[in-house]
Amino acid sequence: MEEWRNRSLGEYPYLVLDAHYEKVRTSGSVVSCALLTAIGIDTDGRRSILGVSVSLSEAETHWREFIKSLKQRGLNGVKYVVSDDHDGLKAALNATMPGILWQRCQCHLQRNAASYVPKNKMRKRVHNDIRDIFNAPDRKSAEERLRSYVAGYEKTAPKLSVWMEENLPEGLTVFALPEGHRKRMRTTNMLERVHEELNRRTRVAGLFPNEASLLRLVSAVLMELSEEWETGKRYLNMDVENDDSASEQEKIYRKKVA
Repeated sequence: MEEWRNRSLGEYPYLVLDAHYEKVRTSGSVVSCALLTAIGIDTDGRRSILGVSVSLSEAETHWREFIKSLKQRGLNGVKYVVSDDHDGLKAALNATMPGILWQRCQCHLQRNAASYVPKNKMRKRVHNDIRDIFNAPDRKSAEERLRSYVAGYEKTAPKLSVWMEENLPEGLTVFALPEGHRKRMRTTNMLERVHEELNRRTRVAGLFPNEASLLRLVSAVLMELSEEWETGKRYLNMDVENDDSASEQEKIYRKKVA
């Protein structure tokens, strides 16, 4: 397992990053440990699980060391990262991969929006409106729709209106990608499905006696899954040319995560 975790990496234009928590016994206490995980899509369009690390939290220092370890193993050519909105992860990306395109998971944005909806009967409408923004044909159209909905909620749901204006633009970075890549690269869903499989396998093991035992089991599961992906069908067609979404107008959105 250690050999797999330390194997050489190469060029992966797209990354998906997320964390998953498991209970571990440490110094006589039971704590929740974060499993930091990275999925990469290579230049051939195939997915691989690039690495996993056990940490006590998702603090910047842990994410930074994890990302640095991937780069030390040869990870290069990263252009785009999708993740949840976590301060530690964003700070680590800013320090280790400045200038990349960062996409905030659209599914998480949908869930977060519910906290700002003042009435339950409005939830379905808000959900559909945000989905309408995300399903726009290009970034310009998405921004026009966003402005319209922000104005529409100013009186009926002012907190939601402010939240949408400040947060939803972080879910629009995906429009810089070729149209055929957007649906699969706008969320962290592929990694969340991996976490569901980990839950199924770790549930049998119960409480882990230490971090090493957790890492061994998780590595075995992830190695098996990664090998299936690498020998299976391509996940994305990387031969497609980007459309006008990657024009000079779109390049103004290429900035450091902040």
